[in-house]
Amino acid sequence: MFFASDNWAGAHPAINERLSKESTRFAAAYGNSELDRSIEARFNEMFERDVAVFFVATGTAANSLALASVARPGGLTFCHSEAHVIEDECGAPDFFSGMRMVAVEGPAGKMLPENLVERISRYPQDAIHHGRAAAITMTQATEVGTIYTLEEIDAIAKIAKDNGLPLHMDGARFANALVALDCSPAEMTWKRGVDVLSFGGTKNGCWCAEAIVFFNPDLAKDFAFLRKRSAQLFSKSRFIAAQFDAYLKDDLWMGLAGHANTMADRLRTGFGALNSARLAWPTTSNEVFAILPKASAKAAEEQGARFYNWPAPRDIPEKVKADEVLIRMVTSFATTEEDVDQFLSICASA
Repeated sequence: MFFASDNWAGAHPAINERLSKESTRFAAAYGNSELDRSIEARFNEMFERDVAVFFVATGTAANSLALASVARPGGLTFCHSEAHVIEDECGAPDFFSGMRMVAVEGPAGKMLPENLVERISRYPQDAIHHGRAAAITMTQATEVGTIYTLEEIDAIAKIAKDNGLPLHMDGARFANALVALDCSPAEMTWKRGVDVLSFGGTKNGCWCAEAIVFFNPDLAKDFAFLRKRSAQLFSKSRFIAAQFDAYLKDDLWMGLAGHANTMADRLRTGFGALNSARLAWPTTSNEVFAILPKASAKAAEEQGARFYNWPAPRDIPEKVKADEVLIRMVTSFATTEEDVDQFLSICASA
């Protein structure tokens, strides 16, 4: 019963098999292999246009370098107050981009457009002492399991365009959001006005595979140097490409995300049927936040369940009582129905 994070899951067998197959071959290094080129072409097909794709090792690297690519001296990047780039990346986006992250409030993990407009207005382009607006980043799916609708992405993108700012999307759980919205990768990104995407594969069955996607290749003309100087140019980059080869083949990635979301739905439904536990707020991705008695949480942990206790956001609609605990549960491609049902049974018994 491993619900702590989708990062805890291993790699999907098809991806392991593809890596093993690649390990016996010789191929050009530093992204120049035929496999690297073929996966770059696959991204063009997937996003329905010519894009520039760069493989990196981690989501933090993807976010940090994507923002560094659009950095301006004295620049500020606007993000939700609970976004990964401002809360969980040890200042790496600030370090690599030289820009400061500015928090924008909004319920359910999503920036409110009016709050974003107000924050941007504080930093005009001639604000020498305070810095100037330079970029916007949004997380899809968000850190609290919610998802920006296409209309909400449109609203954020319009603000970016009105202010001449590039829009970055942190897609660590990109596939989970895509499945939930039932749209194409193009419809959730550049067709809405997204300029740069951090495309995550590690949380969804890959071993170590992330990509930075530029929807306007002109934005990426200097990025190869930026990636090299940040030590993210792998000599054997074909092993990242090999993971994406298996990941994208026959839409495996969508199937894995769909399974994870379905297991999260099973958890959500199960919590709704319990008298002693309840959902903290609605989610639609593979993250579930629940409030349950401390006795139930302890019993589950003693029987092998793994999850994280979670700090309550300021805007949480359900209040946590003294004898209760708020927990975060994340499902993955490896989560089984038995895992979910066993956890819910323990909670019901406790």
